[in-house]
Amino acid sequence: MTDTSFSSAKRIVVKTGSALVAENGKPRHEWLEKLASDIVALRRRGLQIVLVSSGAVALGRQSVAGSGANRLDQKQAAAAIGQLRLMSAIATAFEPHDVTIGQALLTLSDTEIRRRWLNARATLETLLEAGTVPVSTENDTVATDEIRYGDNDRLAARVAQMMGADVLVLLSDIDGLYTADPRSHPDAAHIPHLAELTAEHDAMATGANADAGVGSGGMATKLAAARIAHAAGCSTLITLGNRDHPLLSIEDGARATLISAATTPASARAAWLAGHLTPEGAITLDEGAAKALRGGASLLAVGITGVTGNFERGAAVALNAPSGKMVGKGVTAYGSAEIARVIGRQSDEVEAILGYRGRPAIVHRDDMVLVR
Repeated sequence: MTDTSFSSAKRIVVKTGSALVAENGKPRHEWLEKLASDIVALRRRGLQIVLVSSGAVALGRQSVAGSGANRLDQKQAAAAIGQLRLMSAIATAFEPHDVTIGQALLTLSDTEIRRRWLNARATLETLLEAGTVPVSTENDTVATDEIRYGDNDRLAARVAQMMGADVLVLLSDIDGLYTADPRSHPDAAHIPHLAELTAEHDAMATGANADAGVGSGGMATKLAAARIAHAAGCSTLITLGNRDHPLLSIEDGARATLISAATTPASARAAWLAGHLTPEGAITLDEGAAKALRGGASLLAVGITGVTGNFERGAAVALNAPSGKMVGKGVTAYGSAEIARVIGRQSDEVEAILGYRGRPAIVHRDDMVLVR
């Protein structure tokens, strides 16, 4: 992706902050309606959109402690109240378009622990397949660390990484990265495009806009998010969110900073799988399955002849040919005990044997890398 359009994208993650969705403790309905109409327009062109939104604490804090709510327990209580208000406001914005939204509450551990990562990704994928707009928010009501009030930039980047997104859009209170803070340095120059991020760019970044009254994010967290996305093969667009039609205006030439990825999400994921997975066990395949994997197929139970090791769902495993030679490695959707029970079975038999409907593949092709 070398421009600021979405012409080459298939999947986009959009992040919006507290200052955009909330004002004086109430939802900004008119702005949310414009955002919803942009998302619907992009969906009609075949793009898949995941929305990541802050704002729960901002919408609930006055009900807990007036303008305060600074203690962790107060913030958690405010989030519990504000979460309902946030989702209600977003659902109302999409209602005229007959588009359903689905909420996915996430924490950082949901994007870092493999088993939970698989669950979260499967939920978001299913929501997209069902034609809904997934809305992901941080689960602030049960957070044990201090709530990063309004700072969901890095969570959005993790979602983009998880979903193999092509573009991460960070809607901000500023239209991109400048050589210095333009609010205090009128001569600061806007930077329209970057191929990589350096320490020099970090020095240009500033913290949250204190004048907004909500949000703890800032350009520094956006650059941190862009690094996560960049490593995942996902480009990042940082642009001003507080405008009519904040997404479509990007295609109309609105000023933004594009941090372009050097590779694709698929290539980045394959590199990560190849370099970071240490097998905790092994699955032995028959010749047909080994050949099918080399042709790009997922691993099904019917093609398995054995399993070694004791591992849980979400573990990294070696995928071995009958000769013992490693064909590939991947992240398994089942534990070793479950795999042992369904060895050689057809997919339609797995549910009856295990007593629940699991994933069709033991290891999905998106979760494996082949060894050449």
